[in-house]
Amino acid sequence: MTRANSDDKLLMVIGLKNSSKTVAVTGDGINDIDALEHADVGLSMGTGCSAAKQASALILTNDDFESAIRAVMWGRNIYHNVGRFLQFQLTCNVSVILLVVFGILFFGECPLSAVQLLWINLIMDTFAAIALSTEPPMEKVLKAPPTSRSSILTAPIWRQVLGVSLWNFGIIIFLYVFGGYIGGLESFSYYGDQLNTKDPQECYKYLDTIPKIKASDKALAETCATFWGSV
Repeated sequence: MTRANSDDKLLMVIGLKNSSKTVAVTGDGINDIDALEHADVGLSMGTGCSAAKQASALILTNDDFESAIRAVMWGRNIYHNVGRFLQFQLTCNVSVILLVVFGILFFGECPLSAVQLLWINLIMDTFAAIALSTEPPMEKVLKAPPTSRSSILTAPIWRQVLGVSLWNFGIIIFLYVFGGYIGGLESFSYYGDQLNTKDPQECYKYLDTIPKIKASDKALAETCATFWGSV
């Protein structure tokens, strides 16, 4: 193609694009302008004419093709990092939305307090997302096929977001319902309901008034009261 005229180069670019190919064109002269404009990525030489530079997307200031490879590697890395950032943020927020809506509908209250929601969004999400979005590029990104232009959030990413969100939601609901029994804190809830009080110290003080108390329950209630404050 070095001695082809501008029409031949343009015809090659259009033919490749019609074949669902991603086309990159390099040039430095007047006869490269049409091909540079119609290509997916146009790269002009730094020593080329000004018209070719204006028609291109990238300018190789040092006329080194290795610079183009590095530019592609960093560009793809930014694309992937943005995808990781969005995937992490969507997963966390979808999980929280499901938890809040489910808790209000079935438990009559939100399982997470306002402070906990702020902690999740401002502390946990922020630093983890920054770490994901600043990962350096790896050479294997050059071997990957061109990415989709429709959206960064592709179908596989949405499947991962929904799958992990449902998993997180299930684990949190399980811990919310059965966490007290697993951690041995069901005694306060039981005795508090019996005494019509939410104060664990009252629960501990009037343990002897509750019928059919087991020794293990006394120990659990004492632990609960000690956790909230001495009696």
